[in-house]
Amino acid sequence: MTTIKSFSQLTDHLSLMASKPKVAVVCPYDTDTCEAVFEALADGLIKAVLVGEKGKIDATHIAAKFPDSVEIVDAASDKDAAATAVALAREGKADILMKGLIGTDTLLHAVLDKQNGILPPGNLLTHITVSEIPGLDRLIFYSDVAVIPYPTLEQREKILMLDAEVLRRFGIENPKVALIHFTEKVNPKFPNSVDYQTMVGRAQAGEYGRVTVGGPMDVKTAFDLHSAKVKGITSPVAGHADLLLFPNIESANTFYKTMSYFVEVEMAGALLGTSVPVVLPSRADSASNKYFSLALASMISAR
Repeated sequence: MTTIKSFSQLTDHLSLMASKPKVAVVCPYDTDTCEAVFEALADGLIKAVLVGEKGKIDATHIAAKFPDSVEIVDAASDKDAAATAVALAREGKADILMKGLIGTDTLLHAVLDKQNGILPPGNLLTHITVSEIPGLDRLIFYSDVAVIPYPTLEQREKILMLDAEVLRRFGIENPKVALIHFTEKVNPKFPNSVDYQTMVGRAQAGEYGRVTVGGPMDVKTAFDLHSAKVKGITSPVAGHADLLLFPNIESANTFYKTMSYFVEVEMAGALLGTSVPVVLPSRADSASNKYFSLALASMISAR
């Protein structure tokens, strides 16, 4: 397929797909969530199941506008809404979950429930973000801004594999992955840099499939070929990164918030590792970011 390099290309691609994923929206009580769902329905990207207390649902106009594409499922409480939406996903009646005006802990409790949740045994729960940066000729993906505080080597490898599969769905057949550190030097004082050295070797040996891994390197080197040349870094990833893997949640989340506030880029995010992708936006996320997160999840769930 053609490589998708912008959010507009992504939504155009999804609008042409014959099969539309069904999104279970948990507690659609806030304006931004409802606006994002409305736009995704209007653009022909999704179908929706609105799960929550009918008296609180601020989206009955959506069901009236798209009667063939929207259902409303009543729930007694936030906890019941989360459990009901997760059950829909587990039973194959929803392809995506989306958080509305509900506590993250309440939703994740249902998602991660050992008996009735949607995280298969042995799977890693992680988060991927994608941003469209003005002046850059491609989308940039990065992890993990929301879930894993300090990844182990095994977790880093699972994040890499999960993320690389998402990038391949965007037509990036051989993702270039930058392992982010503040320097290009490996130092035992920073265990993540030692993990990176191991991962580069394993990638070169083909253990991760078709993916090119470089690092340690800083964010600037990942995008700026001149910086790489000055430092004598010859990795094919330098200056051409598609995916950034950060050493910990602190650095990843700081990068995410900096991009969001100072650069005001469009971005999207979703949880991976679950049987269906989960859109878990922040309360402060805009309607457009929630819309693009729905698009990202739709691409991940496409069959």
